[in-house]
Amino acid sequence: MKAAVWYGKNDVRIEERPEPQVPEGKVKIRVKWCGICGSDVYEYANGPFIIPTTKPHPLTGKMAPIILGHEFSGDAIEVGKGVPHINPGDRVGLHACIICNDCYWCKKGAVNFCMRLGSTGLCDDGGFAEYAVIPGYACYKLPDSVSYEAGSFVEPISVAIHAIKRAQLRPGDTVAIIGTGPIGLLVLQAARAAGAGQVYAVEKIPRRREVAKVVGATEVFDPDTVDPGKEIHRRTEGIRADIAFECAGGRATLTMAHSLTRRGGKIVNVALPKAEAFPFDRIFLHEKDIIMSYAYVDEAPTAIAYLNDGRIKCDPLVTGKIQLKDLIKEGFHRLMAGENHIKILVSPE
Repeated sequence: MKAAVWYGKNDVRIEERPEPQVPEGKVKIRVKWCGICGSDVYEYANGPFIIPTTKPHPLTGKMAPIILGHEFSGDAIEVGKGVPHINPGDRVGLHACIICNDCYWCKKGAVNFCMRLGSTGLCDDGGFAEYAVIPGYACYKLPDSVSYEAGSFVEPISVAIHAIKRAQLRPGDTVAIIGTGPIGLLVLQAARAAGAGQVYAVEKIPRRREVAKVVGATEVFDPDTVDPGKEIHRRTEGIRADIAFECAGGRATLTMAHSLTRRGGKIVNVALPKAEAFPFDRIFLHEKDIIMSYAYVDEAPTAIAYLNDGRIKCDPLVTGKIQLKDLIKEGFHRLMAGENHIKILVSPE
């Protein structure tokens, strides 16, 4: 089979690989679509970050070279023993976490803290290939109403829903989203689904501002032309947002999140933080909560339900569809160049 294999920084090769076998407890998927995640691009341009290169991952036994891709959907074609909820022929989506199910955190249900946590497509072979084998516990049936393209979003939607749960968002809350890339746009829609009242977004890129409006933003502000904090202040009778979700990962955006939120408000860090300094004195005086949101736990079924009933729409986020052979030039390079893309989907067919 053809696969995109990570060998090192700036070294991903489209090559022939043996078709994978299906051990007990796992499911073999014929991949239909796999989304390019920012972590895929980062591993290509700057890695290794998560990919093991000096010793095999303790759960998978794998190390580089690794087949990338962890946001995918497809058809289950073989099912190993011990996976009663999936049958051959099922249309499936997935989450990417590989867990031990044995450590303190797994037994508590906090599987995103697993002591040996890994990820499909980073610590084991993933979905930029014709076939992929994943743990049965990570595999979920897709309703017929959910397209394969939408099904490839189950993993990032789970990230978004987990952030909403971490925030303990209440119906009617005013929300601010900083950064409307794929995760920010999904957090925006998940906030709406959870009952948020006004949802303001902050984004520099015009195309992303347009899509944010399409998927439910009350208003979208360009921080290069206006002060988003003052704009939200004016629209909320001087109160500002109850919750700000930082989805950009910039050096100044956590500080911006403080300016968007009310006294006693919440700042939820969804992107990997890069801030070198943070106004803790002002956070202290206003008794704001800083909440970190990492990965997901059990949100995949909710993600599928939101896709099924239309509360989350993925079509507006898809700005490119390419074949596996074009992954480097038409996928990674275009995203690295900052072109006008949000999510690029890759087909191995």
